[in-house]
Amino acid sequence: MSSSKTVFSERFEDQIFYSGSSILWTLNLSILSVILAFMYYYYKFNKPKKVTYKRIPGPKVNGIITNIIPLLSIFRNKAASNSALLYQMVNAYSHVFRKEGMWMFYGGFKKILILYKAETVEPILSSNENIGKGFEYEFITPMLKEGLLTSKKDKWRYRRKLLTPSFHFRILDEFIPIFNEQANIFASKIAANMEITPWIDIAPLASLCTLDIICETAMGKKLKAQINSESPYVKALHQFCHAAIDRLLRPWLWPDFLFHRTNKGKEFFKNLKIMDDFTRQVIAERKAEKLQEQTEGTTKEEEINDEIIGRKLKRRLALLDLLLDLHLKDESFTLDDVAEEVDNFMFAGHDTTSSGLSWALYMLGIYPEIQRKVHEEIDDVLGDDEDRQITLDDIKNLKYLDCVLKESRRLWPPTPFIARDLDEDVVIDGCLIPKGTSCGILIFMLHRDPDVFPNPEKFDPNRFLLENSTGRHPFAYIPFSAGPRNCIGQRFAIFEAVTVMATILKKFKVKSLDPIDRIHTIDELVLRSDQPLRMTFEPRKLGESLI
Repeated sequence: MSSSKTVFSERFEDQIFYSGSSILWTLNLSILSVILAFMYYYYKFNKPKKVTYKRIPGPKVNGIITNIIPLLSIFRNKAASNSALLYQMVNAYSHVFRKEGMWMFYGGFKKILILYKAETVEPILSSNENIGKGFEYEFITPMLKEGLLTSKKDKWRYRRKLLTPSFHFRILDEFIPIFNEQANIFASKIAANMEITPWIDIAPLASLCTLDIICETAMGKKLKAQINSESPYVKALHQFCHAAIDRLLRPWLWPDFLFHRTNKGKEFFKNLKIMDDFTRQVIAERKAEKLQEQTEGTTKEEEINDEIIGRKLKRRLALLDLLLDLHLKDESFTLDDVAEEVDNFMFAGHDTTSSGLSWALYMLGIYPEIQRKVHEEIDDVLGDDEDRQITLDDIKNLKYLDCVLKESRRLWPPTPFIARDLDEDVVIDGCLIPKGTSCGILIFMLHRDPDVFPNPEKFDPNRFLLENSTGRHPFAYIPFSAGPRNCIGQRFAIFEAVTVMATILKKFKVKSLDPIDRIHTIDELVLRSDQPLRMTFEPRKLGESLI
């Protein structure tokens, strides 16, 4: 009996065990089924959708050979010592793809995207990551090295933060007397030239004026280029710029080992050494002066003798002084770093400003009715005293003159073309632009977008009156670039341009001898005319001598 009970008990226990196991397996399978069903429906309804990008506009090509043929015609053309023919090709395709605002082609093995509408330009210039300058800038790095204009990412961010205080209103206000002094020398050179010639080319004279200004404000050194245009530094700087653009347009000269062995290359580095020696000498002299001032307890307020105007002046704080102060406080900011930034200021603040001044004077010489309005405003703000020094308040009050300068920079942007190399993929108007693409921003065409500036070829300063410019796309007008890597010295350039223009126009009436349709522009790092900008200057007070 007990035996049968034991067998029954064992069978009952086995039944319970197997029954429990079955329930457990059923439960596990149910949970697994729920998980798999959830995963299936989640993947089905939430899986990443394949993104389809639009084709990037551009000419139909059969590989890079088709693209490079137009460039070869440029390189073969002996007249193409500048980029005029290249711009003809770019402009032709840009008009074909005007609606899209961009198009791509291959420059050799490099993808190059041309951009020229505010909506396509904004994603590039507003980016905090794609801030690397295009490969084109490599041809001026022997002079600029890794200064603010050409430095990359972290170094650029550090330098930008370090140097931004140097362009504060208070510091720029100290430079205005320099603007006045050099502008008056400019006016006297115009008068002297008009006494002996029927017309003058305004561009070279403007270039010497802005070179004197940037040299004194950046280095605290009077270069006296307007008095001695044959100085070694002046000649070296101009020849360096010409050589850089010549090399850019000749790919066979891109490799250093070839370029260094050519006559152009040897001349290039000879001029580079002249400029570098000048900068280093000025830095060494000023550092020694600052150390002596610290030892003797003197300050920048110590009086110095001004050789030009023959009287005592207070020593002004140049940008070099601010850089040397940084160096003396933190030796990790070396003298090489100081020299880099001084050279960057000299290069970026010279020809760009002179180009803007030249074109603005030329345009006023074409439009006498606009010139008359400028004269009326200058008389209202500055009064009858022809020799009165222009102040910061005057600059702020010369609003119509500022509009004239803005409209001139719209039509003739000093830097007509800038470039960025992409470090990350970017989507522009539904098109995927891959990392490594070189983006060329064609400011010259951007400023002529008829959707933003109706009748774009017309010179109309009223476009920039407050009531007419409010609401305009912020990337539709970018003479100083835009976004995080915009020009750090744009306020400096604006103050300088207004001061020089007001000084000239309060003394003279100007007239341009050649109509706009006879003027052909070229890009030699800045926008120039390929012929003289012939102008005449007449004293505003009748019967008064020009000198």
